[in-house]
Amino acid sequence: METEMNYGEDYAFLPVTSLQSRKGHEVLSDIYYHTIQIVNICMIGKKDDNNWVLVDAGMPSSADEIIIAAEKRFGPNSRPNGIILTHGHFDHVGAIIELINFWKVPVYAHELEMPYLTGKQSYSPPDPSVNGGLLAKLSMFYPNSPIDLGNNIEQLPSNGAIPILPGWRWIHTPGHTAGHISLFRDSDRVLIAGDAFVTVKQESIYKVFVQEKEISGPPRYFTTDWDSAKQSVINLHGLHPTIAVTGHGVPMEGNELTDSLEKLVEQFDQIAMPSSGKYD
Repeated sequence: METEMNYGEDYAFLPVTSLQSRKGHEVLSDIYYHTIQIVNICMIGKKDDNNWVLVDAGMPSSADEIIIAAEKRFGPNSRPNGIILTHGHFDHVGAIIELINFWKVPVYAHELEMPYLTGKQSYSPPDPSVNGGLLAKLSMFYPNSPIDLGNNIEQLPSNGAIPILPGWRWIHTPGHTAGHISLFRDSDRVLIAGDAFVTVKQESIYKVFVQEKEISGPPRYFTTDWDSAKQSVINLHGLHPTIAVTGHGVPMEGNELTDSLEKLVEQFDQIAMPSSGKYD
């Protein structure tokens, strides 16, 4: 029996956006990402094939946009095999309840994210004191209370398998959150990184608006464990990904990705970590 679902009491539409908002791009024949205001969702599956998976669920009040984008790519009345959440921050689960109600599909996340997705625990408060720009300063107003998906959320298997996505595995990449995951396909080394690292300085409202491409660590204002965040980047670098789709910013691939990840690993403290803040 399904239980009632609820968003946190502070969940609301936020009037922040970028030039890429409402645009979608095909990275590979079966990898498509769509930008909702300032965050990316990813659809894994070939166009017009009703065998696909959604990664993350966008900003609050974005369900209609996600459904329209999915039907445009996969056909009318199309629905995914399920939804995978890289983590539970508001900009990655903003439309999840509406999507569950509309599609009636399973949703998966790491076991350490479950308290934040079942109404039991709030994330640590965002840190608006981190240096970097206006979006960081505005983070005190971002939704942070837990949503409650009840029994509509399932734990990912501990062996790294993804039941609804053969050929892929999930990788625990904590730091930004305790249960943050990234997705990796060994056959062609495609990486869905979530917020383990991003390709735009997420703290700067100007850089986010124009989507200026720049390797960066996880968004500073919501990252609480910088030692784990650094190790997660090191681990992802060790996979030698050929393409990376991140939760914020535009994809990177080839030598640009290789060189950028190498730089991020070598200069993580300077590039990613705030010079001051409550979690540094």
